[in-house]
Amino acid sequence: MSLVPSIFGGRRTNVFDPFSLDLWDPFEGLILAAPQETAAFAQARIDWKETPKAHVFKADLPGLKKEEVKVEVEEGERVLQISGERSLEKEDKNDKWHRVERSSGKFLRRFRLPENAKVDQVKACMEDGVLTVTIPKEEVKKPEVKSIAISG
Repeated sequence: MSLVPSIFGGRRTNVFDPFSLDLWDPFEGLILAAPQETAAFAQARIDWKETPKAHVFKADLPGLKKEEVKVEVEEGERVLQISGERSLEKEDKNDKWHRVERSSGKFLRRFRLPENAKVDQVKACMEDGVLTVTIPKEEVKKPEVKSIAISG
């Protein structure tokens, strides 16, 4: 457990001090071996914004080709699914790796779409490692207001 100096005299302590800045991390030192697929799964960052005319999803997928990405809509369930796979780089027996930080493996993200999404008109395009999925919205018809004359 790493301890930050307490505000009382700059000492380090294991004693509970409600005014201390000591932070206990229950996972410190615990190494969780996660499969590569999980690491890649967590890396698929996606923004979803709603404009007056459409729902727009943007996913940063650097290094992926459009052939490695799949965009699907489950019409009955109104679910948008974005998935793909980043392949491992081929290793040469003579290569010496100093650092490996880029993830590889599969990713999958699912979003339940609102009732106003036209799931039969989804468009997707990939440019400079950014996938943009646009789903037009149903036009919301404003109710007609009818004036009623007051008699009497």
